[in-house]
Amino acid sequence: MVKSLRRREGYTLTEMLMVVAIIGILASIGARILVQVNRYFIMTSTRSELQREARSLMYVINRNLRQAQNASVKIDRANTSQPFYSRLTFTKIQGTTMTFSQSGASLIQTVGSSNKTLTKNLKYLAFTFPRSDDLSIVSVSITLEKSIYQGRTKALHMASEKVRVMN
Repeated sequence: MVKSLRRREGYTLTEMLMVVAIIGILASIGARILVQVNRYFIMTSTRSELQREARSLMYVINRNLRQAQNASVKIDRANTSQPFYSRLTFTKIQGTTMTFSQSGASLIQTVGSSNKTLTKNLKYLAFTFPRSDDLSIVSVSITLEKSIYQGRTKALHMASEKVRVMN
């Protein structure tokens, strides 16, 4: 007499518990990995955006400052609530008066009597004369800062040590 082996259909309790445990471990690790990937993406895109913005600001300031009349360059602050050396005023060779100044977290460009906000991510702005014997060279320092997530911020500092006033 040969007994026939009967095939059982379905899964055992042990197999089901193993599958549930593996899925649980993957889900708990996967959520953390997704959060970290998301934070990395936010940090990278914010850094890229701040770099692009800082480069364009430095380009605008340098381009206009090079066209200034040497004797007209004045560095001060707009009022006592602003940092020292946070305003640059000069007259271009065309006769137009131009000012770059910090107002809170904004960088304001004033041409004549019209104002234009160049950025709203400004943390720090400083204009200085790096050499006391040569007032035709101006140093420009900018720090931009932007909120990213959970109250954290990303900051970028950019400095141009020697902008020569050409006129």
